[in-house]
Amino acid sequence: MHDVIRDMALWIACEIEKEKGKFLVQTSVGLTEAPETDKWEGVKRMSLMGNQNENILETLSCPHLLTLFLNENSLKMINNDFFRFMPSLKVLNLSFNGLIEFPLGISRLVTLQHLDLSWTSIKELPEELKALANLRYLNLGNMFELHRVPRRLISSFAKLRILRLSSCIWNLGPVGDNVLSGGGEYLVEELLCLKYLKALSIQLKGSCALGKFLKAQKLHSCTQFLHLEGLEESLAVLSLTGMKHINELVIYGSGLEELKIDYCPGDIQKIRESHYFHRLGKVIICDCIKLRDASWLVFAPNLKHIGILHCFVMEQVISVEKCGQVKEEIESLNPFAKLEYFRLQNLRCLKSIFWKQLPFPGLKKIIATDCPNLEKLPFDFNRVTECKIDMQIDTRLLEQLKREDPAT
Repeated sequence: MHDVIRDMALWIACEIEKEKGKFLVQTSVGLTEAPETDKWEGVKRMSLMGNQNENILETLSCPHLLTLFLNENSLKMINNDFFRFMPSLKVLNLSFNGLIEFPLGISRLVTLQHLDLSWTSIKELPEELKALANLRYLNLGNMFELHRVPRRLISSFAKLRILRLSSCIWNLGPVGDNVLSGGGEYLVEELLCLKYLKALSIQLKGSCALGKFLKAQKLHSCTQFLHLEGLEESLAVLSLTGMKHINELVIYGSGLEELKIDYCPGDIQKIRESHYFHRLGKVIICDCIKLRDASWLVFAPNLKHIGILHCFVMEQVISVEKCGQVKEEIESLNPFAKLEYFRLQNLRCLKSIFWKQLPFPGLKKIIATDCPNLEKLPFDFNRVTECKIDMQIDTRLLEQLKREDPAT
């Protein structure tokens, strides 16, 4: 038996030794150029992330390469022939780089399944990308300079399962040949063609685009991140309840006056138990200059992160007037029980967060600055000191907390 174990151990050791040459990992070692070309030929998986490469000018032969990580470098340019002899590549990560132009050579990678271009400065995507018929994952998130994606490009990725497309430049003008025109309504049309789509992060601009998206119920179940911008008047929050997997919601730069949720006495517990917003963990509301409250947040029981910024007429986070007849029901829900991070900034008219003190059992950090009319925070000073909550709040609020503490 011991001989069998010894032989197996020797066999495993030999196999590991054979595989050693198939992995090339040089992460965060200060590289300013690609490693020597003789190291590439037999490599299957390579990671050069976290270095200082600015330009890749080489043309390399990597017939067996499956995975290539070039993320978190200082890349500004990649030679179009760099990818010419990588016929087997399936995973390419170029995120967190300074690339401005899309490296056209990527269009030759017909076996590619995973492409990450997030956090780059690429301005437009080429028609040639349609050649990537095997693509299953495409990350275009936080590409703040991206202003053109050809129509019928996204819908050409018939096998796509995961799409991240947010924080790019939307154009409300004529559509032309750009799916980013129209605020996202033409993108919605193309997304409906992707029958294998399982996870979606999307940004929409304007009420027309949102209206089209809300009618596209097929997309609701796969939406995980939703960024809404440029909305007017009011938004019925219950119209978002079909998105049972949404974990992050951003509402930005809109003329919204109300985020409304219609309910009657006795409905509160039913709404909470319906699991409408049970996966929602993060909400950011920013630059909504007409919005007076965000009372609907009490219906999201698992929120961990709330940020409300630059909403200049907001007077209450949870409105006592709106909750009126159902105050006791809402109190019994223990709002914000899982909240860890609470950020309130530049809310000039804000007077209150909640009408009574709350336990905030999970709170780790609160920021409350430039809120000159905020009278008090909904927890006591003992809670802050005992749990070592990280506070960045106006001096006036801190003094108020201390004055209300029986121990001082």
